[in-house]
Amino acid sequence: MKTETIAIHAGNHTDNTTGAVIQPITMSTTFERMEDGSFREGYIYSRAANPNRTSLENVLAKLEGGADAAAFSSGNAAGMAVFQSLKPGTHIIAPDDMYHGLRNQLKNLFTGILEFDFINVDDSDILKAHIKPNTGLIWIETPSNPLLKVTDIKKIVAIARQHNIKVACDNTFATPICQQPIALGADLVMHSTTKYFGGHSDLMGGALITAENSDWWQKIRDVQTYGGAIPSPMDCYYLVRSIKTLPYRMRGHVHNAQLLAGFLNKHPKVEQVLYPGLPSHPNHAVAKDQMISFGAVLSFLLKGGRDEANRVVNKVQLFTRATSLGGVESLIEHRATVEGPDTQTPFNLLRVSVGLEHIDDLIADLEQALA
Repeated sequence: MKTETIAIHAGNHTDNTTGAVIQPITMSTTFERMEDGSFREGYIYSRAANPNRTSLENVLAKLEGGADAAAFSSGNAAGMAVFQSLKPGTHIIAPDDMYHGLRNQLKNLFTGILEFDFINVDDSDILKAHIKPNTGLIWIETPSNPLLKVTDIKKIVAIARQHNIKVACDNTFATPICQQPIALGADLVMHSTTKYFGGHSDLMGGALITAENSDWWQKIRDVQTYGGAIPSPMDCYYLVRSIKTLPYRMRGHVHNAQLLAGFLNKHPKVEQVLYPGLPSHPNHAVAKDQMISFGAVLSFLLKGGRDEANRVVNKVQLFTRATSLGGVESLIEHRATVEGPDTQTPFNLLRVSVGLEHIDDLIADLEQALA
């Protein structure tokens, strides 16, 4: 099936009891045993599995072309499940431009348990130089947050295979509509489903999708079950509901982002635009090769430094000054302020999540803010 069809049908089934076309929400935390001690549909307790979560995980796996998926209560919970599944002492190689929530998680919660290095993973020489005998995972994030760096997934996978190292890819910025890392060789894909999957800035979730049902995947599943950081049936229901429109929403997001990036790229007050869809992007050729489309997040650096960035971000009228991304409304953020004192993000950088408003209105708002 094509992506649009998968999005609509893989997370839903007609209710056998009532004939309801849309799968109902199953709020029960526990399920009745049959006389022989078995369970009708295999459900025992909602922390282990729930019909709505099963449907969500099925559509997530199908969209990413994976063997299975596991849903979590947040993107950070999904990332933590990966780290918790690794043996103590395992060395992780992660990107220098990594989502600060997961970077801080490693630094604050896993120091002394896991080893990790934050490097430019797309530089083959640097990557190879940091591989150790105990390196078990290369974590990549492409496009990255907030510098929109593009990592060559196939190149990383080829190096990892030579050393029997797993590759996990944070695909949040792209979604499977714009990029499918498993098809490029990645072992695991991570998403903050809070973002484009939810699409309306009103629910929180995370997900992992595996290329194969390996022993490692079973450990991740054990973390999900025993740790219990799972989404509620209601959140699963609304995620499935939102995913049905994901392919069409992403087309609108990407269309607007491409035009907005082009406008900013020509503006005299803009120092640089970071967006993989621009030919001026350092890794545009790689993005063009491995991405289906270029995503809908962009960052731009302003001439005039931090003061100018603060002035512009406070002058917008249509864009909302807020963290996060992927909703139908456009958001703008001074990212360095959010990331804190150890940020590596330039202070003249603004990150934009391009929404689904009319592009003329978005351009007009930034034009008046920049004036």
